[in-house]
Parts: sequence; structure tokens; C-alpha cells
Amino acid sequence: MKKFFLSCLVIAFSFVLFAQDNQKNETYNPHKLFTENFNPPRGNEFRSVKGVPGPKYWQNSAGYLIHATLDEKDTSIQGDVTITYTNNSPDDLDYIWLELEQNIFLPGSRSTATTAYSSDAVAEKDNTTGGYHLQNVTVIQGQNTYSITPVITDTRMQLRLQTPVKAKGDKIIIKMQYSFYMPQNGRRYGRQYTKNGVIYQVAQWYPRVCVYDDQVGWNTLPYLDLGEFYCEYGDYEYYITAPANMIVYGSGDLQNPAEVLSPKVINRLATAASSDKTVMIIGPDEINDPSFYHAGKGNLTWHFSMKNTRDVAWVAGKSMIWDAARVNLPSRHKAMAMSCYPIESAGDSAWGRSTEYLKASMEIYSKDLFEYPWHNAISSAGLVDGMEYPGIIFDNYIKKKSSLWFLIAHEIGHDWFPMIVGSNERRYMWLDEGLNTYVNYIATDLFNNGEYVNAPAYFEKGFFASRDYEQFMTYKDPLMTMSDAMDMKQHYQFYGKTAYGLNLLRTVVVGKERFDYAFRKYVEAWAFKHPTPYDFFNCINNAAGEDLNWFWKEWFFTTWKFDQAITNVTYVDNDPAKGSLITITNNGQMILPVIMRITQDDGNTETIKLPVEIWQRGGTWVYHYATKNKIQKVILDPDNQLPDTNRNNNEWGE
Repeated sequence: MKKFFLSCLVIAFSFVLFAQDNQKNETYNPHKLFTENFNPPRGNEFRSVKGVPGPKYWQNSAGYLIHATLDEKDTSIQGDVTITYTNNSPDDLDYIWLELEQNIFLPGSRSTATTAYSSDAVAEKDNTTGGYHLQNVTVIQGQNTYSITPVITDTRMQLRLQTPVKAKGDKIIIKMQYSFYMPQNGRRYGRQYTKNGVIYQVAQWYPRVCVYDDQVGWNTLPYLDLGEFYCEYGDYEYYITAPANMIVYGSGDLQNPAEVLSPKVINRLATAASSDKTVMIIGPDEINDPSFYHAGKGNLTWHFSMKNTRDVAWVAGKSMIWDAARVNLPSRHKAMAMSCYPIESAGDSAWGRSTEYLKASMEIYSKDLFEYPWHNAISSAGLVDGMEYPGIIFDNYIKKKSSLWFLIAHEIGHDWFPMIVGSNERRYMWLDEGLNTYVNYIATDLFNNGEYVNAPAYFEKGFFASRDYEQFMTYKDPLMTMSDAMDMKQHYQFYGKTAYGLNLLRTVVVGKERFDYAFRKYVEAWAFKHPTPYDFFNCINNAAGEDLNWFWKEWFFTTWKFDQAITNVTYVDNDPAKGSLITITNNGQMILPVIMRITQDDGNTETIKLPVEIWQRGGTWVYHYATKNKIQKVILDPDNQLPDTNRNNNEWGE
């Protein structure tokens, strides 16, 4: 017992020292960066150490057949879903877990319990609408069909099977009926009231299977609102029944246009499919013209199909402007960019350019990252500030000019991260929000000859914050903090700090050509698969040919500070002709390359870059610089590229 007590004291003392070490961070210690204390998982047959899927990589799949009806009288969604689930794992599964995100609105939900009183988050107590109502849950396994009583815990539902779903390819079919009342503001979806009617942006609208993977097994983290989604890929067939005076816009391809669209609309869509300029499908002066609607009394049913996707969403509304244009893809295949928005959003400074923004973003990402794999993308104006789904994005209807560009470029960028590269948003928000923000930053440089590069907008300070590095150095939570555990006031660092860090790798540490190549290899390797952060780290290391583990550790796992200083300048034997000795000190624990601009008395100026390896043995480095004259001035980081927290010590001069 005495030995056990002493062991506990030792362990407790060790934790105190670890905590103090992380809090103080007063003295640079190279052993924190250049010893084997950052240990990514070793490669195996499922995930290669090269950062790509291994020879026996597997993932399960889930296909969906959904019928849903929008009832405007009580703003409810009623439907049924049939899920065909394939177990490709090496494990037999004797139970299945499903997501029930609508249960976030149950009174007493975990989201409600964990939402701060003053927060405006989705789970406010006065916004509860009851969650899912489920009926007739049925399982089909081979020739055996049986009813099952689900075990529901908050936003998760477990189905305990009579016989396991066997490993390596066995299938199971799950059926159920469901309904829920759609809240006005679900934050990621909702109802926007306009002068011509209600716009319904509908998502998280059907029960779906949780991901079972080789990392944690069943991914059953509850949906609390901040952490988003992690979904299996599969094929979707879905049918939306809505009032006949509405048009429904959905993820994927409309399968029955002649049944739901007027001949005028069908003809104009055909024109838009071959036009690089935006074509009006229903113009501002036509939104109430009955000849543009395949409408009568009652309801119409819209049939959509989408292949190899992890989710679908849809929008329904009447009297909206609808426009479209062709998207040109690298393979010469064509896609369509479309926008739908109320008359309140019209205008060339507002949503009149939505399709232009959407088309340009899709073409940039398709060329630089991975070709857009589906046939359509829709930008929908409504209540939602900004939210992404495969093939459709929900954007705020009041946005204009640069704010609208940034919003659309960001939300459609999510069709690459995490809709194509299927990372776990609920656990690692930076792996989708941050990577996406990084490519948005590059797209902004490229769009329309840099039209919005210097535009003052919220996204520049928040998501596109490469110039606003000081805020990142004040954050208390590392980027590897689980999504819902991040301080709500600081969660935008998932966006900005990640993007800024990747931009540092691209422009300062690795170089554009090598980093761009490595980044593309990551996207190619993990398209329609489930990468982890370590897969990303390993893939960039290998494809760029650079061991960046020091960077991954400091940038993603710590909140270390960066402070380089010029502490002295002398001359060899006091003779400038023999060379100068410039002393640089790393005052913080974070390291980055040194960038110095050196000006001699004769006016000769040169910029020198020193690699991070100078910090391998300690926090002070003396650089021998060949001079003929005295040094007039030395400036560290002259173009303010690095996140230096104290620029007062960055300059030396006589």
C-alpha cells in the first residue's frame, strides 16, 4: 500500500511538472522539438507511414433511399428511410449505431445542458422542438426480417441485432419511419421569411449510420452543435414532396424534371449548361409568373439522385430568383453552378454575382486540388449564416460584395474538405475548416485578378487571418483540441491559425512548388476516404521531402509563442572586411526559419534565410555574414510574414 501511495505521488508530481512546463514556456528547449517525443502512429496495413491508405485499407458504406414530405402547416418533415449498410471491416458487428442530430432539440439534451446561458448557440431552451419521432424500426438480414426496439441516448441510437453483420462485405438493411418539427433557426438549417414566402433550408433531416473505422471503432461522439459531422459514403436516392407552388433544389441530379419543371425552365437550364455567363432561369420580374412553374394545387414530388456522397440536403421555396452557368472542369466534363435567392437579395453588388462566385471557386479548386466529382452545385440564400453540404451550400441572404465572395468560396470549398476528403469534423475541426480556409485564401488571390484580395471583410479578420497572427498567439487551446471542447470565443482559430500555419509552410518553410505538390497528393490519396491528422502530417512530410514533425507539434499540439530577436552584431577581429557576426536569439519555444534583411553602410542590402535546423542545439545562433563594410541595419522578418509576438527586438542598427 505504501509503494502504491508513493507511486501515486510520483505520478501526480509528474503531471504538475508537465503542466508547469507547458504554462511557463519561458526558456527555449530544443529537446521539445528535436527528440522523439512527437510520435505519430507507425504505419500498418491499413494506413501507410507514407500518409496514404495502406494495401488493406477499408471503410464501410451506407446507401440511402429516403421519402420525405414538407408540411407547411406545422413546419414538419415526415418521411421514411431505408439504409443499406455494408460492413467491409475485419470485425463482425453485433450492433449498429446511428446519428439522430434532430435530438439536439430535445428538452434536456446534452447540447442544451452544455450551452452557456449567454450563448446564442442552437440549443437554447426556448428553441426546443422535440427531436425525432421514430416508428417501425425494422432490420432485414438475408431472409430474416424483424422489428427492433432502438436504444436511444441523446443524439445516438443503437440497434442490437439478432445476428452480427459479418466482416468483409456482409450487408444489412435498416428501415424506419420518422418525423420532426423543423425549428426556425437550426443554425445549420432553418426557415427564412421573405415578402414572397418562406425559404426552407433543410439538413440533418434523416437518421444516418455512424462511422465505424480503424481508429476508434464506432464514432459515437454526441452532436453538441460546434463539432460538425463524420459520415460514411454511399449512393442516395431521395424524394421530396412539397407544395406545388414551390421549387425544390437538392444535392445531386434531378431525375424527373418534366414532372416538376415548366418547359420554359427546362429550356433555360439547357442554355445555361453551355454558357460561361450567368443565365437567368427565373428572373426578378418572373418569380410570380405561373408559366415558370409546373404547379397546380396540392403537392409535387421531386426525385434526386447522388452517387458516392456522404450526405445530401435540400431547399424549398416559392418566388425565388434562379440563375445558372456552366462550370468548366479539367477533364473537359461540364458541371452546373446555380443560385436561388429571394428578390430582397437581388442586385449586381449582392446575389446577382452568386453564380459567378460559385463557378469561379469550383473551377479553381478543380484545377488546383481535385476535380469536382458531381454534376451540380447550388448556392442557396436564406437564414443560415453559412453551411455546406455535398452539392449545395446555405448562405446568408443579406451578404454582399466581398463578404458574399468569401462566404461562397468558403462554403463550396467544403465540398473538398470534408465532402471529398472525408475527415472527422466532430473530432478534428481544423482538418476540414482549416484546410478549407487555406485554399479559400489562395482562391481569393486568383479570383478575377485579385478583386477582393485587400477587401475589408469579416472573413479576412476571422478566417483569412494570415495578417492577424497576434490573435492566434493569445489562444489557450491547441488546435488538436476536440471540436466541442474548444473555447467558444476562440474556435475560429480552427480556421485562421490552421490556414496561417499552412501558408507559412508554403511560403516560408517548404516552398510553393513542393508544398502544393504534397497538398495535392494528400487530396488525391484520401478522396472519398477517412484520413486522420497523422495521415495528413505523414503525407505532407513524405511528398514534400521534409521532416516537419517539429512544426506539426508546435503549431497543432501546443500554444507556444514565437519571438526571435537580434541580440548583437560584431565583426571578426573588429574588422568588417573579415565578416560580421550576427547573434540571433529564439526567446519563445516555437521555432521557424530566420529571415534577415541586412543593410551595409554602402547601401548594399541582402535578405538571408536560415533554416530551422540552426535551433537544433540551443536558442542562440551566431551567423557569420561576409561583409566589406560595417552593417548599418539588420531587420528580422522584414515583410512581417512570421507570428512574432515582440517586434521591438527585431531590429538592430547603429
